[in-house]
Amino acid sequence: MRQQYLVDRAEPADLIAVVERMCGLHAQVLSSVELALWARIEGLTRDAVQDALWQQRTLVKLWAMRGTLHVLSAADLGLWFAGMRSRVDTSTRITDSQLELAEFVGQALHGQLLSRTELAAAIGRLSGSPAMAEMVQGSWGGSLKPASYLGKLCFGPSNGQRVTFTNPASWIPSRYEHIERNALAEIAGRYLRAYGPASPTEIAAWWGTTRARARQLLAALGDAATEISVDGEPYWMMTDDIKELASTVRTNVVRLLPGFDQWVVCACRRVGPPSRPGPGEPALDPIYRTRIYRLQGWVSPVLLVNGRIAGVWKYERRGRQIHVGIERFGPLPRWTRHPIETEAERLAGFLGGALKLTLTSGLG
Repeated sequence: MRQQYLVDRAEPADLIAVVERMCGLHAQVLSSVELALWARIEGLTRDAVQDALWQQRTLVKLWAMRGTLHVLSAADLGLWFAGMRSRVDTSTRITDSQLELAEFVGQALHGQLLSRTELAAAIGRLSGSPAMAEMVQGSWGGSLKPASYLGKLCFGPSNGQRVTFTNPASWIPSRYEHIERNALAEIAGRYLRAYGPASPTEIAAWWGTTRARARQLLAALGDAATEISVDGEPYWMMTDDIKELASTVRTNVVRLLPGFDQWVVCACRRVGPPSRPGPGEPALDPIYRTRIYRLQGWVSPVLLVNGRIAGVWKYERRGRQIHVGIERFGPLPRWTRHPIETEAERLAGFLGGALKLTLTSGLG
C-alpha cells in the first residue's frame, strides 16, 4: 500500500510520479482516473487530470496493456511503445491488414484531431480502399488498437460527445525517448516495484502475455529481482525492496477506491474459489468476487480496510449534496468508523458538494 501511495498520500505536484509508479491507470471511465489519483494525492483538484491530458499533455490516453484503455505518463511512452511493439511482433492475433491500417492511421492523424468518422474518411482517401475505411468504423477499438500499440494513435480531447484521436508524434513531440532494448524487462521491474510480491501468472494477466513469457521477463531482470516464498508459494520482488517489506509495520488504513482501480485490478491474485485460496491473507473473500469483478470487465468501487476489500460503494449527486452509500460485506472493527467518515468527507469535498453518508451491511 505504501508503494502505491495508499498509506502516505502524495502531493499534487507528484501527480505524474504517481501515474508512473502505478504503471499507468485504467481509463475505461476517465472519472475513475481522477478518483484513483484523488485516493492517492492530498489536495488534488478536479481539473488536474484534464489539464495534464489536454493542456500540459504530460499524460496520454491510449490503448495499452491487455488492450484496455490506460492513462500513461507522456515521458514514459517510449518505454511502453517499445514493450507493446514487441507484443505486436510476436502476436498471432494481429493481422497484416491491421498493421497496414495502423500505418495509414498514423499518416491520417499526424497533426490532426479527428473523430472516428473523420478518421475513416481520411483512411479511405489515403488507402483508396472502402474496406479499410470500414475497418475504422467497425467494432469499438478492435481495429485501432494495433495503431495505438505501435505509437501511431492516442486520444485527443472530446469534441462534444465525440471522441477524437491524434498521433502521439505530433501531439507530444519530443516528450519521450524511443527505447528499443530490454523494454519488457524494465516494464516487469516496474510492475514488481508497484505490485510485488508477484507471480509469473499475475504478470502475464496484467500485461496480457503467457506465463512462459512472464518467466522469461523475470529471468531477464537477473539479480535485480529475487524469488521469495509466501506460504510456500514462489513469488518475485525487486531485490532492493525486500528489506523495506520485511521492516514494514502494519498501519490501520481505510481508503475508498474507485471502479477500475489498479489496486483492485491487480488484487485478483488473492481471490479464488474456497478450495484454492491465494497465499497469505486474502484481499477479498471469494464469495464476494462477483460483486467486485463484474460482467463485461467492469470492476466495482471498493472500501479498502488494511489492504482487504471490505465492501463496495457508490455516490450520487443530488442538488448540492453528494450522497455516498457504502455497503460493508461484514462487521468491521470499531476504529474504522471515523476513517470511513473522513474518506467520505474527502470525496464529497473533491466532488464539490455536502456529504450525505449511508453505511449499510450486506451479505453479497
